[in-house]
Parts: sequence; C-alpha cells; structure tokens
Amino acid sequence: MVEAEKTTSKSATANLQALLDRLDRQIIHLDGASRIGKSDHALRVLEVARRVLEHEEGLPALRQRIGVMDQAGLFSGSDWACPTNLQPSLVKQTLTHAAPATITLEAMSLLRFLVAATGDHANPGLLAEQAKQFLTQVLALNLDRLLGQAADEAQRNAQGPLTPAVDRLMRYLMQELGPDGILDHLIDEVWRIMAQRPLQVDHVKGMVVQIAQALQSGSTNAADAHLGADRLISALFGPATLCRDDPGIAVYINRLSRADERAIQDEAYALARAMHDTGLVSDYHAAFLRWTLDADHARMLPHALGLSTTGLDALRCYESLVYGMVDAAIQPGTAQAVYGLALMLERGILYSPPIAPSLWRLLETPLSEDCTSALGASCGTLLPAKTHLVAGVLMLLGQPLGVGQGNNPTCQSARALSMWALNDPDYLLWLIAQITRGDRLVLHFEGEPLDTATLPPGLATSALLDADPVSVLLVPHLDRAYAEMGRRCIGRSEDPHRWINPELHGWWVGRAFHIAVDVATGALKEYEDFLRAFHASYHPLHNGNQPVIHPQPAGIAVTDATGTFVGWHAITLIRAGLDQDGHTRVYFFNPNNDSGQDWGHGVIVSTSGAGERFGEGSLLFEEFAARLYLFHDDVLPSPATVVQVPDEQIARIAAMGRKSWAAGRAG
Repeated sequence: MVEAEKTTSKSATANLQALLDRLDRQIIHLDGASRIGKSDHALRVLEVARRVLEHEEGLPALRQRIGVMDQAGLFSGSDWACPTNLQPSLVKQTLTHAAPATITLEAMSLLRFLVAATGDHANPGLLAEQAKQFLTQVLALNLDRLLGQAADEAQRNAQGPLTPAVDRLMRYLMQELGPDGILDHLIDEVWRIMAQRPLQVDHVKGMVVQIAQALQSGSTNAADAHLGADRLISALFGPATLCRDDPGIAVYINRLSRADERAIQDEAYALARAMHDTGLVSDYHAAFLRWTLDADHARMLPHALGLSTTGLDALRCYESLVYGMVDAAIQPGTAQAVYGLALMLERGILYSPPIAPSLWRLLETPLSEDCTSALGASCGTLLPAKTHLVAGVLMLLGQPLGVGQGNNPTCQSARALSMWALNDPDYLLWLIAQITRGDRLVLHFEGEPLDTATLPPGLATSALLDADPVSVLLVPHLDRAYAEMGRRCIGRSEDPHRWINPELHGWWVGRAFHIAVDVATGALKEYEDFLRAFHASYHPLHNGNQPVIHPQPAGIAVTDATGTFVGWHAITLIRAGLDQDGHTRVYFFNPNNDSGQDWGHGVIVSTSGAGERFGEGSLLFEEFAARLYLFHDDVLPSPATVVQVPDEQIARIAAMGRKSWAAGRAG
C-alpha cells in the first residue's frame, strides 16, 4: 500500500511538472505574440493554467509564474486588464457561474493580487494595501467555501469541475494572508461601505451573513474578530426583543399579536435604532411595518421609522399616501425601502406640490410588459415588479447620494438620477411615469425632441442587472439620449459637455463652462487660469463665502493609486466648506459604487470623519482642484469681498496636476 501511494505521488508530481513545462512554453509564446495574436495565445495559456489549477499542488507554481504571465499580457484587452477597476463583489459570481477559461482568468487575477499584497511581485498599478483590501473582501464573500459549509441545492447544482480548485484557491489565499485580522478587516470594510449609505446593499448583507457564520462556527481564532460585528448581525437578524433569536417572520408576527402595548412600542424603537445606526434594514422591520397597518397599530409607524418632528409632520400631512407606499413597496424582500421612506419623510419633499400627486400616479399606474420584464430580470420574480419599483423610488428619493452605476460605463446617467433625486425630484418622477407608461423617454436638446425609443444604444449595450430598480428602467434610455446629444455636438470646437450638461440635467446647471484641456489635442490649456476660476467660483475664502446653491456637474481626471491617469469621470460638486479641523474641503458625489478611492500621491478620498454627509466623498480643496478638469459656473457677479488666490497656492496645485493626470500634456 505504501509503495502504491509513493508511485501515485511520483506520477502526480511528474504530471504537474509536465504541465508546468508546457505552461512555461505557452507563456513565452504569449510574450512574443503580436497585439493581434495576444488573445489566441492567452487562451492557450489559460487552458494549461486551468489544468495546473486543478492539480492539488499547482497553486504555488502558478503563484510563482503569475508575475511573468501578467507581464506577458495575459490580462491585456480583457476586463481584468486594470486591477484597480475590479470589484470584489463580482468575483464570487464569476468563480461560480462563468466558463472554465473565465474562472481560470479570475483565479489568475486573484493570484496577481496575492503577490502584490505580499510584495512578491510589484505591480505599478496596484499597491500592496489595495491588493490586501481587495482580497479581504473577496475572502469575506467566499467564507462559505473557507468554512466548508454545506451548499444549498442551487449551489450544489451550480457546482462544476473547477469547484474543488476554487475552494482550494480560497483556502490558499486565506493561508497566505493569515486568518487573524481577516474578519477584523471585513467588519471594518462593512462599516466603511455603510457609512456611505448605498442603495444596493445585497453584497453587504452577504458579507454580514458570512461574518455571522464564521463567528458561529468558531473557526476564527481572532479574539477581537467580532468587535463591531454584533451590531451588524443583530441589525439584520435580531434588531429587537421579539425577534432577537431570529425566529422567522411567521413566528415574529405571532409574537407581535400577543404582545402588550409597551412591548410593541419598545419593538418599534429598537427597530428604528438598529436601522439608523447601521443603514441596514432587517426583514423583521418590514414585517413589523406591515403588521402595524394591518393590526390597527398605525400610531407605531413613526416610532418604527425613527422620525424627527420634521418627518412626523410630513407623515401626518400625507398619511394616506405613506400608508399606500408601505402597502405597495414594503415587504421582507424589499426591507431597505423602510430606510428610504424614513429619509424621504425627513427631507420634507412631500411638501413640494408636485411630489405627492406624482407618487399617487406611480402607485396607480400599471407597469408595461417591458418594464415588468426588465425588473424581473434584475430583481427577481418572487415579488411583483411594481413592488420593486416603488421600493426603488423610495430609496432613491430618501438617499439621492446612494445610487451607483454598478458595473456599467454609465456614470453620466447615474449622476443625473442622483442630481434629480436631490434637486428636482418631481422631474425624476415624470421620467419614471414616461417609462412605465410608454417604454420611452422624450427629452429635448436645444429645442429638438429626442425619443429614446428610436435611438441606438449608448455605452450600456446590455441590460443593467447590478443596479437599483429605478436605474434598471431609466439608465438605458438616459444613456441613449446622452449619446445622441454627443452626436449632435460633433464638429463643434469645444467639449460637448458645455452644451450637454445643462440640457440633460436642468436649467440650474451653470452656463459658464471651464475646461483645463484643449479638446482637439488633449493638452493643458491655460491651466493656472482654470484653477483661479475654480477658486473664484467655489472656494468660500475667494468667492465672498457664496455657497453652492444647486449641485453642479463636474469632471474629474481619475488617477490610480500611483497617480497615473485612468480616464475622465463624471461627478457632482455638492458643496465646499470647512471641516472640523478648519480646512476647506470639497464635498462631492461619485456615481461609482464606492467613493473611498486612492488617487495617488497621497490624494485619498474620504467618505466619513471629515464632515461628510451620507453618500458624499470629500477632499481638501487643493487636492480636489488638482484632479479637476471641467466645471460649470452660474456666472452671477461675485461680491466685492472676493480675495485673490495667492500665486504660490495656484502653482502648488498646478504642480500636483502636472505630476499626475496631466503628465505628458504640454501646456
């Protein structure tokens, strides 16, 4: 028996070595291939790499070669080409449901992050801390693989031949990074994300589930691993006394029906505390709200929503409408809409005359077949499509800065939805009415109508699946309209956003337009004058302390963690003011799902702790100005108290810009 095992081991080792020799040859061919031939040679590398990945001892060898594979061009031309653009929340789906070649490419990408995190192979576009944070999130979302928990039937049916190899990869990553601190980092990451109050929290809830399962299994040896986790776990599974043991919705409703008035009131207060503390809403909270209306306990509704006097007054004034929205939108499967409803009432927007009738119209309008189909594909079919849409509207109106573009190249459209929800909600509701009734938007550009039903697709060439319900319906149409506006600006000598932004977003977009680059050449153009104009428009010490009245579209030259230019990106400039340390900061909205980004050279976007409101990112004024390339101004004359910007301050910011995104742009 021993001799047979030795023979088998030698055979396996020889087989692995043969595969590695073949892999090395394919990597050499890939490295020497022309740009056109790269993709074919990359597929051949992936085919051999897949077989090595399946080998029980293949991971160390792949790790040893991943730097060479990366340099040879394995990721070139693919969605994995720029590691800083990758999203941890998408990894699990890829590793579970993609084709073998794609799964292998994802696995190689994770090994690329590993060698960057451990310092084994330097990647100029990926810092060690970034790589470790990425892997921490990936491991958090795959803790079920690490803990060996039994899969449900759906997971079991989805398992393929590479499942054991992927499980082995996850365990290898955990082993190399070390188990201690993974949960600590994960818990911190959940709190960091939720400090931004995003609309889409399914991946966050998944992370909390994994934390709970890891702690319950006792497999972690980090003594402080659950520090801060209890509040997250209880917020989802036991936010109040009668559901503390996570009994299930049916049992919970039965307990409520037998509780006295004091217990019900305590339940309402506890649910509201957990929701406002974390931004996460338990299914028990949604069940409680529905029960309060069905069981004639509607007086508990404001307590369960945690309303201030402002929200309470709005609820009392529009009681029938609020009850109707709860009935239409609040279900255990749409619990986050409870938070959206509470914040919408707190905003007081129902007092704007068009809002209440627009919401009544939404409640009473049946959805078209196309809308129903799109929402079903994105949100599932367990609940009616109308439920998801009304829930999505409540969330967007309550959290205008929580919307994200998902994994779609649609920052312009996501920004527009946010700006309308924040500044022009009745227009947003009018657009939704157009879509739900006619599956089209009719917008106008310079007096000419644009019917999106007749326009070709824009940047979003496929259906949006990883977006909130309102975005699922509106963004494809907004994207078409935006693209058409761009086509109608072809031939004009200046950047098309000069005309597009006011026409797309609204009258309140400043008509004065400033851009730091020459459109024809991409070179810097009067850069110092551009920076002075920005100070005169937005810096409170240089514009007579004039606040930002309406949110304004602006353009950022995005850079990666090394300060290297990545691309142009649409953001919303919300306000400028002093933080708690007396420093002037710019507070802005970034339609990326996560605003906390490292833009290199010490420019790290803050999302909390520097005076940010939920959903805002912020930078010191000089740091923001050093990444700005486009902004609008309202052209109102400035007061006589304007203070000129010191030359050395402008020179300092200009140097920061030229060192990063403007490197190589003469001017």
